[in-house]
Amino acid sequence: MNPLYRNDQPGAFPQSYYAATAEIPAPRASLQGEDQTDLVVVGAGYTGLSTALHAARLGLSVVVVEAHRVGFGASGRNGGQVGTGWNKDQRWLAARLGADDARRLWDLTEEAKELTRELVADFAPDAGYKPGVLQGEWTDAGARDAKDYGAWLSDTYGYETEFLDRAAFQDICKSKVYAGGVMDWDAGHLHPLRYVLGLARGAEAAGARIFEMSEVLHVEDGKVRTAKGVVKADHVVIAGNGYLPDLNTQVSSRVMPINSFIAATEPLGAQAIDVLSKDVAVADDKFVVNYFRLSEDGRLLFGGRENYGIGYPSDILGALRRRMERLFPQLAGVGIDYHWGGTLGITMSRLPMLRRVSPGVLAVGGFSGHGVALTGLAGKVIAEAVAGQAGRFDLMSSLPVHSFPGGKRARAPLLTLAMTWYSLRDRLGI
Repeated sequence: MNPLYRNDQPGAFPQSYYAATAEIPAPRASLQGEDQTDLVVVGAGYTGLSTALHAARLGLSVVVVEAHRVGFGASGRNGGQVGTGWNKDQRWLAARLGADDARRLWDLTEEAKELTRELVADFAPDAGYKPGVLQGEWTDAGARDAKDYGAWLSDTYGYETEFLDRAAFQDICKSKVYAGGVMDWDAGHLHPLRYVLGLARGAEAAGARIFEMSEVLHVEDGKVRTAKGVVKADHVVIAGNGYLPDLNTQVSSRVMPINSFIAATEPLGAQAIDVLSKDVAVADDKFVVNYFRLSEDGRLLFGGRENYGIGYPSDILGALRRRMERLFPQLAGVGIDYHWGGTLGITMSRLPMLRRVSPGVLAVGGFSGHGVALTGLAGKVIAEAVAGQAGRFDLMSSLPVHSFPGGKRARAPLLTLAMTWYSLRDRLGI
């Protein structure tokens, strides 16, 4: 099953809160006939559009080809959280890559957040970036570990967070499940679809050309082929992430599609203060993460379930509601106006994969739910590599990303078994 079409209609955005509150532009033309450019980018999400924007700024001619619409995939559907760091803590990275490279990688993540804020200010002010991400811990042991890690970041990198004990945490996040957590005011949240649409406007203003409804069927050195056209280019970047068909075996063996789901309640009005007393985003330490925040019109946007096949489960909303009401019993029976799903790419280590897959062809993906900031930075780094400055690309390529066991055919059943076990641990509180 092709993840491009398994759960969605061609060219149609999901019926999400984001699509209902964004100004969707008229469709762009599809690729027809033969074209030639310095760089062709496959995929018009955060990574592909940032690559296009930064490559065009460096003087390269750029074509972007997208199977559906700009922002159709995970970039236009996600939780909107602009997080700090990687999906592994810095001590883990330092133990494997050394303290110097771990520090350089940390500095990249700091640049990623600043770049996101700059891109929002320049091209998508309507995305409404706001500071503050609260990390919730379900156990006292988890809270102690979070406090220790915050102290380590302060001592080692001079990065400051604010530890909140159970009472202080629950003053902000009105759920009784959390034993404490950490507030990160340098992280933030935004409207993801408005952001990606703004990136497209910025890329086009810099000179990039974007073709929609142009599924790439084949990539070879120096050539990208769609159903109705061909682009010849010196460089190709494959940036389809979880929606990527099997264009390259090195990508499909390391990046696996999974689905995640979000619900948007009706506007809560005065009841919103009984959920969150500050306009911050929250994520927690469950293996299957709960993540949530308030929308600009006072809805709770709540994400917190996954599935590991290509197809969506038959009941998306029921499981989301149960998770939401476990955290917030005060919302029992509240109206839910929207719910939707999307497909993201994960790797074995939950770290992104940047890789040279053949001469002139670079691939990127697998941000594993932590990509709103990192994708923009990855696009800038890829553009630098295409322009001949590959040092930062090589650093990001050093992140450990191994192939899934069992190959492409067996990876999904094996991962489903493992994820089912971890989900059970979440439910049992182990």
